Amino acid sequence: MKWLVQFNNISLPCHSEADESRLRNLAKNKTPMNDRQYYVYIISSISKVLYVGVTSNLKRRIWEHKQGVVEGFTKKYHVKKLVYYESTEDVTAAIQREKQIKKWRREKKIVLVEEMNPLWKDLYNEL
Repeated sequence: MKWLVQFNNISLPCHSEADESRLRNLAKNKTPMNDRQYYVYIISSISKVLYVGVTSNLKRRIWEHKQGVVEGFTKKYHVKKLVYYESTEDVTAAIQREKQIKKWRREKKIVLVEEMNPLWKDLYNEL
């Protein structure tokens, strides 16, 4: 599976098991006219606390993190800066990739971020 960095407007965030289930159902019903992108992303706090997530609407999901819309880890630790993302049309691959990265040691995640974004800029405004 080749991962691409792209900028697309997609509609369904995935930040819970229920959302993961909805994404899987969407993938089963996918038609050629329904090209979707799914994103695996890493966001960071100022002190570089990291969070890995998956979504089908990167811009909206990062906005939600920035606004503190959803209670949880990212709101508690002020994890708001988009520092890395990749995309695929395969929802199952996106979910597997998110789980893979979540299992990595912190050092390996930092290497991944710095390969794409060595200055740790907030990539949100580039979406």
